Amino acid sequence: MTAKRTYTRHRAAAALLLLTSAFIAPAQAETLRGALAKAYASNPTLTGARAGQRATDENVPIQKAGGRPGLDLTGSYSESILKPTISFTSPQRTVNAQATLTVPVYSGGTVRNGIKAAKIRVAAGQASLRGTEASIFSQTVAAYMDVIRDMAIVSLNAANVKVLEVNLQATNDRFEVGDVTRTDVAQSQSRLALAQSDYQTAQANLITSRENYIALVGEAPDNLEAPPQLPGLPADPDAAVQVALKDNPDILAAQKQREARGYDVKAARGSVMPTLSAFTQAGYTNYLDSLDNGSAGGGSQINKQAAAGIQISVPLYQGGRPAAQVRQNQALESQAIEQEIEAERSVIAQTRAAYASWQASLQTIDSNQKAVAAADLSLEGVRAENSVGSRTILDILNAEQESLNAKVQLVAARRNAYVAGFSLLAAMGHAEADDLGLESGTLYDPMVNYDRVKGKWFDWDFDPAARPVATRTVDTPAQNANVDAASARQP
Repeated sequence: MTAKRTYTRHRAAAALLLLTSAFIAPAQAETLRGALAKAYASNPTLTGARAGQRATDENVPIQKAGGRPGLDLTGSYSESILKPTISFTSPQRTVNAQATLTVPVYSGGTVRNGIKAAKIRVAAGQASLRGTEASIFSQTVAAYMDVIRDMAIVSLNAANVKVLEVNLQATNDRFEVGDVTRTDVAQSQSRLALAQSDYQTAQANLITSRENYIALVGEAPDNLEAPPQLPGLPADPDAAVQVALKDNPDILAAQKQREARGYDVKAARGSVMPTLSAFTQAGYTNYLDSLDNGSAGGGSQINKQAAAGIQISVPLYQGGRPAAQVRQNQALESQAIEQEIEAERSVIAQTRAAYASWQASLQTIDSNQKAVAAADLSLEGVRAENSVGSRTILDILNAEQESLNAKVQLVAARRNAYVAGFSLLAAMGHAEADDLGLESGTLYDPMVNYDRVKGKWFDWDFDPAARPVATRTVDTPAQNANVDAASARQP
């Protein structure tokens, strides 16, 4: 009976550890908002997308350049090595300079429509940038919740190993006094070995989650705090779809791309229209006293000229190129129309699926909470019945395993519910920096760069050399699976 009482006390202590290890809050914690702010500021996918958008902005001044005046200056110096034998007026050396100013007057609509297409593509790019932002945030939320989930699972499995170690010790004690058989000892040993294997797998999963977190956020996860409640979740899938059709950035980007393709068609049609330009030319030639004009007194060694006028060009035949270009852009416009419908279909499917996953996860949480309570009650009852000899060691081992499985499934369900809820907000277009109220200083506004460059006209107005914005992670230490008592928690 002494061995039984020792066994019961060990079981009670180990069970208390198993129940509390995943619920203790950290003293100092990183918040989800803080993690999102770090990803917003330094994630290379996002900072790279911003650089790509700045490149798209430059298409507007590039298109505008086609309708602006052009000024060319050419100069040359020539030295005659061998003068023609039959020429008596050929100069020995010549300095020549010529300036030409050309002002486009009419280009058949090519420039005008090209500018409009470029402006619309800027808007499309800004919508795509919003989509990239929401995607990075969704990945960051998933990585954040993965770390919390896997820390809790590691803690639960560690506690389970300790419980089974106590079980094995108590079973050995009871075997020594003849209270149980060798079979009971073997069953305890087998279950402990399996638990140790599950614990090692959980540790590997935690390391993977931590490294993935570093790849997204740029820093190692440190005592992650439980996330806040998600705001603005819809009451039903139809309401979610209506919001998504209006606010989802992928749909907005596809719409803008389709509009831009329409202007591409108009710009291509301009290639068969006449073009009109005004020009001014001025020239200067100096023969450097090397011109022999056959007269005793010599003649002028300098020639100056200037001219102004207009030039009209009427294309009559270009080998079929204009028609091919128009047809090509019409086909691309048709493709953009289909891509807009494709984006709409995809967003509708994503929104409905995310809503269904969110609802299913909420129901799973409720079911798993009941399962945890029932498994704990069952485990307590089996232990009590074992103490009076009506239950075997295997019954206790099975009950402990069921209790562990229920807790692990509850942790996973809570993670899945939160990630699905955030994915639903992202599909609705409401998971961006403005929506989340990130405390990361001034938020990136793509219009600032666009307003800066859209009217630039100077040929030498370069930007500084490119420098990295995203942070590197090569100096972060390799992650481990250590979980202290202050960090283990459920999502």
